[in-house]
Amino acid sequence: MRAFESHLCAATLVAATAFASPGAAQESGTFDLEQVLSAPFPSDLVATPTGDAVAWVFNARGVRNIWIARAPDYRARQLTTYENDDGQPITDLAWTPDGNSIVFVRGGAPNRQGELPNPWSRPDGVSRQIMIVDTADGDPRALAEGAAPLPTPAGDAVIFLSGGDIWSVPLDGGDPESLVALRGGGSSLAWSPDGSRLAFVSRRGDHAFVGVYDAEDQSVRWMDPGVDRDGSPVWSPDGRRIAFIRIPARRRSIPFTPEREAEPWSIRVADPATGRGREVWRAEPGVGSAFRGVVAANQLAWTADDRIVFPWERDGWTHLYSVAARGGDGTATLLTPGAFEVEYVTLNADRRHVIYNSNQDDIDRRHLWRVAAVGGPPTPLTRGDGIEWSPVPLTEGATLALLRSDARRPARPAILKDGSIRDLAASAIPADFPSEHLVAPKPVVFTAADGLRIHGQLFLPPESEGRHPAVIFFHGGSRRQMLLGWHYRGYYHNAYALNQYLASRGYVVLSVNYRSGVGYGMEFREALNYGAGGASEFNDVLGAGLYLRDRPDVNPAAIGLWGGSYGGYLTALGLARASDLFAAGVDLHGVHDWNVVIQNFYSSYDTLRYPAAARTAFESSPMADIDTWTSPVLLIHGDDDRNVPFSETVDLAAALRAHDVAFEQLVFPDEVHGFLTHARWHAAYRAAADFFERYLKR
Repeated sequence: MRAFESHLCAATLVAATAFASPGAAQESGTFDLEQVLSAPFPSDLVATPTGDAVAWVFNARGVRNIWIARAPDYRARQLTTYENDDGQPITDLAWTPDGNSIVFVRGGAPNRQGELPNPWSRPDGVSRQIMIVDTADGDPRALAEGAAPLPTPAGDAVIFLSGGDIWSVPLDGGDPESLVALRGGGSSLAWSPDGSRLAFVSRRGDHAFVGVYDAEDQSVRWMDPGVDRDGSPVWSPDGRRIAFIRIPARRRSIPFTPEREAEPWSIRVADPATGRGREVWRAEPGVGSAFRGVVAANQLAWTADDRIVFPWERDGWTHLYSVAARGGDGTATLLTPGAFEVEYVTLNADRRHVIYNSNQDDIDRRHLWRVAAVGGPPTPLTRGDGIEWSPVPLTEGATLALLRSDARRPARPAILKDGSIRDLAASAIPADFPSEHLVAPKPVVFTAADGLRIHGQLFLPPESEGRHPAVIFFHGGSRRQMLLGWHYRGYYHNAYALNQYLASRGYVVLSVNYRSGVGYGMEFREALNYGAGGASEFNDVLGAGLYLRDRPDVNPAAIGLWGGSYGGYLTALGLARASDLFAAGVDLHGVHDWNVVIQNFYSSYDTLRYPAAARTAFESSPMADIDTWTSPVLLIHGDDDRNVPFSETVDLAAALRAHDVAFEQLVFPDEVHGFLTHARWHAAYRAAADFFERYLKR
């Protein structure tokens, strides 16, 4: 067979993104791709300092805007009025102390060359600006260029980061002023309760310090500095102490390989007036000695009971513990016992309870729980077939705000009041969103080629008779878990939409939670020989294919693969090693040579220093098995990808061409890893669906 290429780029983007009409979808008895991608995705949920209002960002087909809802009725309304799919994210929302304005960042982060993402290739360029919007008039104005805005407790200025340094700019306008010029880069800004001092982290490559800036005398004092990586500073409620995490300095030879143990990490408490500190807790050697974080504003939470809440993986599961801030014997109290993992964490308004979500008793979903920081049995706040995350405590008219989804209804903001949940902006979901046509995926467990039990979600087409083509989906990460419903991350929210669309088109779809992902404990996540250390996940790829091949409702000659990033890696690996089982694949910005990708994340990685490990890394890569790759593939990539270098697709395309393997390509100039424009998501998924139609339904 002669290799061929079909190249869709910017010149053909308009044609590639032409949206099918709702009428055509209704005539076919199903829905079109644009409909299932049309729901706005919520993010950056944040409450006022007094807990009487909440704000969030809605990304509606690439048009991003801020919405708010206030007590007592919490009636949602759109605040800003941006109108275009311009690829400019809105992030880092923070309310001013009076609750009358919101500061935020508009624009994406720079790449390693300092270039800001400009996915539409605007000739005049783009910027990354600190903005402020008054909740009364909704008219945003720019304050400065930078990121991580933090209003001062007095409400007269905003502290932010720019070029790694700490700056200040007045809220009513004026020129930015440099407060702290830092070596390396800064992060983790945190005001003391009285607003007189600012804690921060100074990152310096192989080590990091926690510093405190004193606004009165304009000085910086370092908290118990050492050779290790210090971070996550948190103030005591009285402002007299500061706690932080210390992770021992070390050098990993090969990332993307198992790490079940490390030099134990610890928690230290320091006096901000002197910088002197002491250890109040240290992880035990063995399991859990390597730090494992949660999704939170800070990895440490200082409670009103003078206890510090923190995550720890002591029993092989990510749990919450608390320890007395004043020290003592350093014994930690387990707050969340059981075979499950904690993910999103925050303190309740009383600062005596912790609210978190986990997959307790529901391994492939997430629900909210509350537990006292001193210990005791956790109390469930949500149950059922939904998925809940991002809890934000409120103080007036409701218990908390949250984000939620389920199998058929997409992610949306809501409030929990008197034990029941009410959606905040139901009208924002388009009227023709096809909830009633979506299928509820079924939980399945199948056996990998080496015997490991693997979880997945099975999407069955509405018409169940006969044999169907099948598609296997692999998430990215790999530290991810797909769920029995719409995902809480925008990237996988979109992927869930495509899986639903493929099922509606007559495919059996299997979404695989392969080893090295999260949700099933440390041993599963830190699987032996995973990734660059041996590609043991290929056993899961092969097991998924054999599971589908043996199903009576699947055509065994029409099984395809798709995934992005790490999922693209497994797609390419499956095609390279098992083209006899997998008929075609769609590879979005996948990893094809581990030695290249590792250097992208760790510039100090040296293949000459570790020749045996580098050889294993290459042998764990799709490029090592190019000789046995025969199935056609669609390659999709943006050439400003900051996670997986665009060269990975360039090199794979050249190798496929040299081996006479059919491939097609869809390239997005100046687009990043997680596409910033809705039009590119639609174009990529439209191309993927068309590709499978041609190769799996012949």
